[in-house]
Amino acid sequence: QVQLVESGGGLVQAGGSLRLSCVASGRAVSSYTMGWFRQAPGKEREFVAAISWSVTSTVYADSVKGRFTISRDNPKNTVYLQMNSLKPEDTAVYYCASRQRWRNIKNGNEYPYWGQGTQVTVSS
Repeated sequence: QVQLVESGGGLVQAGGSLRLSCVASGRAVSSYTMGWFRQAPGKEREFVAAISWSVTSTVYADSVKGRFTISRDNPKNTVYLQMNSLKPEDTAVYYCASRQRWRNIKNGNEYPYWGQGTQVTVSS
């Protein structure tokens, strides 16, 4: 079993920055793929970014490419999402998710483990 706890959300003005953190606990999480997803009110959950356990591979949604950076610190079992140049359309609840394999990483249904989410609100 894997437990995920996100933090770092909040209210920020457009153009500002936030860094989200996700601390993982449980079995062998340092060998797991980690992803970030988000869900805005009235919208479906969408993929944001993912990072392989070896840190050699990262993937981003086109909407955040060049603005967001995903990273991880395996000894600390922590994954980060640095969000810069935030826009009002980035407003959502952000979720950390984990899975064993680096496959179909943009599909949230492939991730068995999820955090409780952290709210990010970007004002215009």
